[in-house]
Amino acid sequence: MLDVERVYGEHADFVWRSLQRLGAPEAELEDLLQEVFVVVHRRRKSFDGRSKLTTWLFGISLRVVRGHRRRARFRRERPTPAPPEAVEGRTPERAMQALQARQKLTAVLDGIEPERRATFVMFELEGLSTRAIAELMGVPIGTVHSRLHLARRDFARALVRFEQKCERVAKARRAR
Repeated sequence: MLDVERVYGEHADFVWRSLQRLGAPEAELEDLLQEVFVVVHRRRKSFDGRSKLTTWLFGISLRVVRGHRRRARFRRERPTPAPPEAVEGRTPERAMQALQARQKLTAVLDGIEPERRATFVMFELEGLSTRAIAELMGVPIGTVHSRLHLARRDFARALVRFEQKCERVAKARRAR
């Protein structure tokens, strides 16, 4: 049986990044992280070690984000993200660059439909194998390959749209 405190200590950062990359709103990350580890606690006896622990955690994170999206449709409030906290050893310029890079990645990933996005994040960003993704998502490996192919295409298109939008904004600012 898993020691949830140890799992949290070793993998909370991984789960946090996974939630971000799966499109969880910044203002909801802490609550969703807690929700993931509540599920881990409840299901700790069911983890049999056939897959990597991170694969299992990613699957839980994916289901938590999906559930959150379904529930969020009924909410009227729109929380705004909190400003980033200062981190020792980082210059304000580097912190801003890191924030802008995360925002860019999130904006581009938001242009990919959820199933493809999850496949893309698991393979390209988290380094899971297509076999592990197929097991995790309960789909044939061919479906994973197809989703990954389409997600890469969608990512490239979304990146182009994002960069064009940034160019238009910059051009409009210069014109003022």
